[in-house]
Amino acid sequence: MLHETNIQLILFRNSENRYEQRLNSKGLLSFLYFSGMIEKKHLLLLFCALFALNTFAGRDVDAPNPDDSTSTAIAEIDWMTMEEAMEAIKTEPKLIFIDFYTDWCGWCKRMDGTTFKDSLIVKEISENYYAVKFDAEQKEDFTIQDRTYKFVESGRRGYHELAAELMGGQMSYPTYVFLNSDLAVLTKVPGFKSQQDFHPILVFIDQFDKKQSVSYQAFLEAYESPYTEE
Repeated sequence: MLHETNIQLILFRNSENRYEQRLNSKGLLSFLYFSGMIEKKHLLLLFCALFALNTFAGRDVDAPNPDDSTSTAIAEIDWMTMEEAMEAIKTEPKLIFIDFYTDWCGWCKRMDGTTFKDSLIVKEISENYYAVKFDAEQKEDFTIQDRTYKFVESGRRGYHELAAELMGGQMSYPTYVFLNSDLAVLTKVPGFKSQQDFHPILVFIDQFDKKQSVSYQAFLEAYESPYTEE
């Protein structure tokens, strides 16, 4: 005995237009069966087919899901060369953030794979800094303000003179150096930093006011972390 079932087919043209068609399966299938157009053994198969059609027709397969994170490209830091950053500050002055790294530095790679991929870190750096990656052992010369900095052979690896000067001779990696738009060193921050530890540093230096001379500890007391505690 057939039970009365309404199979609803919903077709989406877009998010504002919806069309609905209702088919009474009892009437349709009964007509096909008693008219001799379908045998009894095929009746159940047809009913299943109509049910499956209802299931898939209700899906809007073409419309993107705004909540689907895979449909949105992951934002990344727009790393520059030192030359590019120096050209950029001529037209739009900003602070310069330099990540001094080496190819063999494991903590540098970890920083790249974690903290520098955090969306809040990416946003803070992108909005307020020119971000520079500088290989502290690179062999290429670099000229700034009529002075040329070179690679120096020393020990097993050597170092670049620009890295040594901006890092104050403390050749540990990674080290982050912050410059103002006049290319004066504001501060140096060594070592791996989690996003929770690095975010307040970025905010503090961006908001740094020499006249008020606010200490970092005083800043942290008022700082509200955007990260939720696990």
